[in-house]
Amino acid sequence: MNVSHASVHPVEEVPTTEGGVAVAEQQNVNVPMVVRMKDIQGMPGTVGGLALRVSQFVFGAAALSIIASTNDFSSVTAFCFLVAAAGLQTLWSISLAITDIYAILVRRSLQNYRLVCTFTIGDGVTSTLMFAAACASVGITVLIDNDLDNCSYNHCVQFETATGMAFICWFTTVPSFLLNFWSLASR
Repeated sequence: MNVSHASVHPVEEVPTTEGGVAVAEQQNVNVPMVVRMKDIQGMPGTVGGLALRVSQFVFGAAALSIIASTNDFSSVTAFCFLVAAAGLQTLWSISLAITDIYAILVRRSLQNYRLVCTFTIGDGVTSTLMFAAACASVGITVLIDNDLDNCSYNHCVQFETATGMAFICWFTTVPSFLLNFWSLASR
């Protein structure tokens, strides 16, 4: 079976003439058909995937910077966990955004089995950590705000904003994980 692997070789377009007719068709030459998986937007190496990665980075960095700007976040374990999870998510997202930019610029497909497996595992781990950290942080924020009624002494607005950014970051991570998992499972 002679199939082009776009992750190894870039896919070249058949040259066309002014009328839009392929040169090979004009010369009646049999050109081997280039086979390429359809890249679904949101998967690695697509513009949609890059948009998801950039939004993950932005919301993760926002959650990280907001929670780290308070001076008493280190006294609560859930907020320390949010800082760690948001930091990991930010690093993961920016590294994959750079990979997506490279793949888009050189027209490479990132549908290699090992790459997709790595992306799936990484997205699964980071999304689970981000969701767990956001849930723990919202629990502590509700405890401080509603149950203890102690917001006048704490940075409740910053805690709530950072927790909201963490949940939005998780919402943008889940589509990346699901699309990668679907691509991995459909092989």
